Amino acid sequence: MTRPRELELQRAATQLFRERGFHATSMQDLAEALGMHRGSLYHYIAAKDDLLWTIVSEALEQLDAHVRPELDRPGRGLDRVRHAIAAHLRFAAEHRDELSLLQIELRSLPPERRRVLVERRDTYERHWRRALEAGIADGSFRPIDVRLAGFMILSTCNWFTQWYRPDGPLSVEELAKLLADLLVDGLRAPGAGRDDGAEGGDERRDEQTSKEPGR
Repeated sequence: MTRPRELELQRAATQLFRERGFHATSMQDLAEALGMHRGSLYHYIAAKDDLLWTIVSEALEQLDAHVRPELDRPGRGLDRVRHAIAAHLRFAAEHRDELSLLQIELRSLPPERRRVLVERRDTYERHWRRALEAGIADGSFRPIDVRLAGFMILSTCNWFTQWYRPDGPLSVEELAKLLADLLVDGLRAPGAGRDDGAEGGDERRDEQTSKEPGR
């Protein structure tokens, strides 16, 4: 079980790594953020790398736990992808800093740890491609390059952490629906019909067009 002081250290490190960058944040910076002596940090971590590893590996594990059930659920591939986009964005809204570090500071990890995370990330991405392939097979998606489509979807979901603001005019649920509409509609097979999360979608889109997303 993670001790309260360790959680405080992880939160402080997440904020400082995001604001200053991993390499520009010193152990002294972390100690000062917590009101501790630098030497006291070593009761909780052996090195600064350990903090980054804990933050990004736990973020990826939790992201997978939130999204994978939507990708693997029964039903049309189109519906699975739509629900997975919403799940990814909801998680990203709550964990913007952690997921930003996963994208930006992955290169700062030692090679072996970086390799482990890249393999886990690739596994996550494969589940997206399988859901896209299922959508092609069931006729809800037109024939597409699933690797390129997966890259498009995940690039949009990952970049969300860089521009989303919780005090913006649209809630994360509204943004998730609008972005899912844009992404899924571009892949939908002609005549596939609306998916199970888009009832009233056309009217809702019209209502939201006058707002600037998330800013």
